[in-house]
Amino acid sequence: MQAPMSKTGRQVVVGMSTCNIAAGAQEVYDLAVQKVSDGGGYTLGITGCYGMCHAEPLVRVIDEDGTVHMYGNVTTARMEKIINDHVRGGQPYNAWKINPEEGEAKELLGKQKRIVLANSGIIDPEQIEQYLAVDGYRALAIVLEKKDPDWVIDVMLKSGLRGRGGAGFPTGMKWKFARTEKGPKKYIVCNADEGDPGAFMDRTVLESDPHAVLEGMIIGAYTTGADEAYIYCRAEYPLAIQRLEIAIEQARQKGYIGNNILGSGFNFDVHIKEGAGAFVCGEETALLASIEGRRGMPRIRPPFPAQSGLFGKPTTINNVETWANVPWIIRKGPEAFAVMGTEKSKGSKVFALAGKIKRGGLVEVPMGIALKEIIYDIGGGTGTKRKVKAVQLGGPSGGCVPSGMFDTRIDYDEVNRTGAIMGSGGMVVMDDTTCMVDVARYFLDFTRLESCGKCTFCRVGTRRMLEILTRICDGHGQIEDLDRLEDLAHQIKSTSLCGLGQTAPNPVLTTMRYFRQEYEEHIRDRKCRAGKCRDLCTYTITDTCTGCLICGKNCPVDAIAGAKKQKHTIDQAACIRCGVCRDVCKFDAVAVM
Repeated sequence: MQAPMSKTGRQVVVGMSTCNIAAGAQEVYDLAVQKVSDGGGYTLGITGCYGMCHAEPLVRVIDEDGTVHMYGNVTTARMEKIINDHVRGGQPYNAWKINPEEGEAKELLGKQKRIVLANSGIIDPEQIEQYLAVDGYRALAIVLEKKDPDWVIDVMLKSGLRGRGGAGFPTGMKWKFARTEKGPKKYIVCNADEGDPGAFMDRTVLESDPHAVLEGMIIGAYTTGADEAYIYCRAEYPLAIQRLEIAIEQARQKGYIGNNILGSGFNFDVHIKEGAGAFVCGEETALLASIEGRRGMPRIRPPFPAQSGLFGKPTTINNVETWANVPWIIRKGPEAFAVMGTEKSKGSKVFALAGKIKRGGLVEVPMGIALKEIIYDIGGGTGTKRKVKAVQLGGPSGGCVPSGMFDTRIDYDEVNRTGAIMGSGGMVVMDDTTCMVDVARYFLDFTRLESCGKCTFCRVGTRRMLEILTRICDGHGQIEDLDRLEDLAHQIKSTSLCGLGQTAPNPVLTTMRYFRQEYEEHIRDRKCRAGKCRDLCTYTITDTCTGCLICGKNCPVDAIAGAKKQKHTIDQAACIRCGVCRDVCKFDAVAVM
């Protein structure tokens, strides 16, 4: 992926993560390659995701004196001007620049604390030299020089780092359990399965800073007595896998992977296992079964993986974000990490802001920050300019937290008290056009499909719950259905073997807890106030209509009629209740009845 390099002039760095490429970065990069091949007089490089997905593609121009200019929403036309006028002519385009010290960029970045994302969007993930230039692998050198695995465990315990993939088990304690297990063979596993809709933390870190994850895993292996590792990454992440393969080979060439690492006598090797995309394989025992070539199904614990894991050997499993925190903690010291956060939730946490949020992307915030600060101050509220209604935390098995509870702090215990879970860090924002009954149905349908089928209540119970929710959304619900939903939910939670079944009812329980009135309106009034359940709503145009024609032009079935500057009307027989007219109306003239 490297372009021809010139020896003089400015540097041009193009964001080439999956999200950047989806926004058009490949065309921008190809143009830059062409220009530099024509004697552009600049050095061209790549980087990963900076987290500002809403402003991609991102391009950085670095002047000869080191001044960095970041450009957002770069098209090929803009790139042409940036190269001709700024790179070659020395005249930056201020209107296209993103200044981290001003405006929206300052709001987005000001409250963040970037540890895991420190190098993302800054270094070239395919060049180990750039990772080494920012103290990469220095933490490994410190650990190997100490020659004291118990010291590393003590550092992890003092830091307060908890697993960032779900339940938040203390990392140092997990490592301690694995270290005390006897046996000549132990394993390290990185869980990069990441199956939550709206979550992309692991993918971004692997694409943007793969060496940080590898360094954390090597340190974990030395500490627990392991000599072999697997990275379980879903096959839908081809760029992440490609950059992992490059990083592993580069680390091997530099002596950070292989035999006698840095002359310490410590041997370590790592393999990549591509998963088929089963959500249940995010559960650690199902993941281990998949690596072994068996069907990804969870098993009863104990024994825990630290006792008997991969191929029956003691195994330490952490997710991508957890491993990426380790080098920073070793370099900076546990106190620097523990000073952030709350009493029981230390450090920082990466979240993927998705849904109706204005500034979508990745953010890394200190533990203890309030939800409202993330959603309003950092995320900018909704991109639709409508009111925020709720946020789904913890993925499809998490829960919906209403806007009235946005004082809730990012703390494992506080989030759990809302009925949601921290999970891996997915945060889907919803505005007032969202039907909470429909949301519960959507997430339950996802977990039903992803159930491995081993537990009867998970396999059958989620299907029965989905049938009830569908009946309610179709206008055929009964008030007794609410009691049935709650009863089924609690039975599924208490009888399921793994975290998928135990948490699958959470979206239903939290929406019923905080938005019960919407369920009752669906049943008693046959009305969906959000206008999402098509059999329970009617769209009408109010007297505030200005006759701008926008709704009629965007109606997919031509159900809207009216002359310019005259109030429009909707043909109810033709209307399919898709809600497009309301979404495009700038005068709030479309009402749901």
